[in-house]
Amino acid sequence: MKTAVRGNSFSRSEGSSRGPRPARSGGGSSQGSSFGRRPSAGGFSSRGPRPMAGGYRGGNGGGRSFGGGKRRSFKGDAIDTSRFINRAVDAVEEVAHVAKHTFADFGVHELLAKNLVQKGYVQPSPIQDQAIPVALKGGDVIGIANTGTGKTAAFLIPIINKLVSDKNHKAMVLTPTRELAQQIEQEFRSMTVGMRLWTVAAVGGLPIMRQIRSLEMGVNIVIGTPGRVKDLIARNKIVMSQYNTIVLDEADRMLDMGFIDDMRVILGAMPKEKQGLFFSATFSPEIKALCSDFLKDPITVAIKTRDTAASVDQDVIHAHPSEKLDKLHDLLNKPDFKKVLIFRETKHHTDELARELRDRGFAVSALHGDMRSRERSRAVEALSKGQIQAVIATDVAARGIDIPDITHVINYDTPSTYDTYVHRIGRTGRGNKKGVALTFVR
Repeated sequence: MKTAVRGNSFSRSEGSSRGPRPARSGGGSSQGSSFGRRPSAGGFSSRGPRPMAGGYRGGNGGGRSFGGGKRRSFKGDAIDTSRFINRAVDAVEEVAHVAKHTFADFGVHELLAKNLVQKGYVQPSPIQDQAIPVALKGGDVIGIANTGTGKTAAFLIPIINKLVSDKNHKAMVLTPTRELAQQIEQEFRSMTVGMRLWTVAAVGGLPIMRQIRSLEMGVNIVIGTPGRVKDLIARNKIVMSQYNTIVLDEADRMLDMGFIDDMRVILGAMPKEKQGLFFSATFSPEIKALCSDFLKDPITVAIKTRDTAASVDQDVIHAHPSEKLDKLHDLLNKPDFKKVLIFRETKHHTDELARELRDRGFAVSALHGDMRSRERSRAVEALSKGQIQAVIATDVAARGIDIPDITHVINYDTPSTYDTYVHRIGRTGRGNKKGVALTFVR
């Protein structure tokens, strides 16, 4: 049985072993890849992988424009560490939601209904069950629900139903990160097979001229990050007076990333008569003010019954800073740590920890806002497919990225706010599956 050995440097050879688990094939690295490989017996030395630098340098949100809102600081926000402890097996069983509708009851367009059936949509989640009927009637919605509860379908289904019925209608979805925008775009496409509806992901880190060409050819929905959308508005490629429906997804995260002024500019340029669907797991006072200014008699659908999911077993690991790397090493050598997200506060420290773990023989990748879009996508795909064991990420991965079957979330750096903690650990224990969240504290 092989385990990663502390302090040794190993090559990133294709098909090498992953610690105590059998070797995997098909995970070969390409030149410049950030993926490490677990060592084969008698591992050998090589120069470490080059840092993944370059690409768009606009922060984790991607596409942040100049002159945006002031970034909020959370330094010194002490969190009671007891809030990081919650045994999933000890959690009080919550009353199961009994849906009032099926998807067939919503009466959506026949093509949309057919695609939903093909996707296996039968019984709506609580947020879908309550938000979709309101949105289908044209009402404004404030949706508050834990991550992983189906918010994307809750706003896409009403929007698609409107677009397929009225091809002159235009909609926009704003998200905090390019990854979330791209995931929503993929979901939109899967729901609109055969409808001839067109979309563009207007995000930073990808060529703007391609996005401009798509806009000039005509799209029904723009799914993007606030900074890039604002840039395209400034270039007169997006005319907000033509957009009648807008979604803010993970609205408070956009606030945290300094997009509040951009959001206000975008919303303020829309027609007075519009539909707004604002969704998030948490709502700050600033976002509530945004809702008050731009929504008309919104219906609030609050599904949350607790801050964190009962399916996530939460605990802390006490360690001096000098002990953390060795303790993390020992955790990753355990066979149940199969698909792990490790959070750090800064991009520099993210790259640093990724290099240190690769030097110890672990198959890992970094993920942060200074990486090229294709590099970030490759890291997510590699973890999703089990080609690597862990991704070390900044909070660019705390919202919206849906990697199936994450077994563990590890807060190597204590999150700066409790809301950040909630969103980080929301990457595991999704749906009906159990997950584990561990936080290093002194």
